[in-house]
Amino acid sequence: MAEDRITFGTSRARWVLAATALGSGMAFLDGTVVNVALPAMGEELDADVAGLQWIVNGYMLPLAALILLSGSLGDRLGRRRMFVAGVIWFAVASAICAAAPNLEIMIAGRVLQGIGGALLTPGSLAILQTTFDHSDRGKAVGAWSGLTSVAAAIGPFVGGGLVDSGSWRLIFLINLPIALVTVLVTLRHVPETRDETATGKLDLQGAVLATVGLAGLTYGLISAGDRGFGDALVLVSLAIGVVALAVFVAVERRSSHPMLPPGIFANVRFTGANLVTVVVYGALGTATFLLVVYLQTALKYDALWAGAALLPMTILMLGLSGYAGELADKIGPRIPMTVGPLLMGAGFLLMLMIEPGASYLTAVLPSVVVLGLGLVATVAPLTATVLSSVEDHHAGIASGVNNAIARSAQLMAVAAIPIAAGITGDAYRDPVAFSNGFGRAMWISAVLAFAGAALAWLTLGDRPVAPKVLVHHHRHCALESPPYAEPRSR
Repeated sequence: MAEDRITFGTSRARWVLAATALGSGMAFLDGTVVNVALPAMGEELDADVAGLQWIVNGYMLPLAALILLSGSLGDRLGRRRMFVAGVIWFAVASAICAAAPNLEIMIAGRVLQGIGGALLTPGSLAILQTTFDHSDRGKAVGAWSGLTSVAAAIGPFVGGGLVDSGSWRLIFLINLPIALVTVLVTLRHVPETRDETATGKLDLQGAVLATVGLAGLTYGLISAGDRGFGDALVLVSLAIGVVALAVFVAVERRSSHPMLPPGIFANVRFTGANLVTVVVYGALGTATFLLVVYLQTALKYDALWAGAALLPMTILMLGLSGYAGELADKIGPRIPMTVGPLLMGAGFLLMLMIEPGASYLTAVLPSVVVLGLGLVATVAPLTATVLSSVEDHHAGIASGVNNAIARSAQLMAVAAIPIAAGITGDAYRDPVAFSNGFGRAMWISAVLAFAGAALAWLTLGDRPVAPKVLVHHHRHCALESPPYAEPRSR
């Protein structure tokens, strides 16, 4: 009821913001600290490059495949209930990761973490959108964005500090007290909401097919690094992935309640923005995955400084994303989203200067700054374009689809690009081999970014994006993926 809505600035509002920001911040923090800890984890768990890829992709796979389904579950079962379930699930999975005696248990724990992340991620923004007064939702989401962006920003410091001072296992144990506080605050202060008009069956078939398809492709691509593409198991895995995704598309086209409604792609601008998302986030995911490992193995940075190396990029996004959103509102997304990927590509090429013995100030910092400026020009206009390209009642679905596409792109890129660059086996332990492979990977990432610029120029018009979208979303840092908004039932 309208009279039950929360007003921004009240004590109740602060508790709701604290709960949602803590839960989402825990997931964002985990996403940044794990990359920093990869070399230490690889050393203790005796993991090769494929093992490191699975530590990252084990989390990303269920997150990409299940995030849309979990939004629908929140509609029906209660958004607070799903959020709490996700936080608890994430904490238990974190404990499994912290205690993992071998690589296999670690990967299993990361997969479970991804499921927990898929359960809690839609719920945080959905709670804000359904509990705050309509006039205060923009302020609430802006505050949430700032708080969660801080979590993303401090992640490298936290992860690096824990790895250097104790053990990489601490990066997972830190989630346990955060989860406990989040659950207690949520149960005490956050009201339950659900969509009483939600009808139709859940698209479980679509979720299973998407998971099998992404898993098949991921396993096949990562395994090809050691086995080669002629190996029977690799070919079978890739075939299963392709067939499952093809069947997924067919099922979604026939379903009365698809989790990925095909009709939404009829809008050229929406489709164009999502194509840009695929190549840009694929390139970004690969670069951030490799860079923090490369700095530690080839340049001998400790974990703390390797994580801190990306801080200028985060600061630029926090400080300038709002202005980029306002610019897209005035002149349209075409120019910002063309210039942005071009700058990102230039940043990847500048990373070619990062060689063993290179200075941070002359090699690492310039590339990170240029990449950060490219992200500033890309992310906020991209999110706003996606949401403004569809009808209001599809805005949540559009945001969720774009988020899932971004994560899927990173999943595939992290699986494929290291192999294409020759980073396989124990290459990350060999500074010379890793340096050569890292250079090739940055060339590939640069080509993808330049392709994103071309796609933006060809598919996005100069029509300004809707101001109403920018109020809600333009301050999100979105290093991992665009923000997710709860799908509304149709």
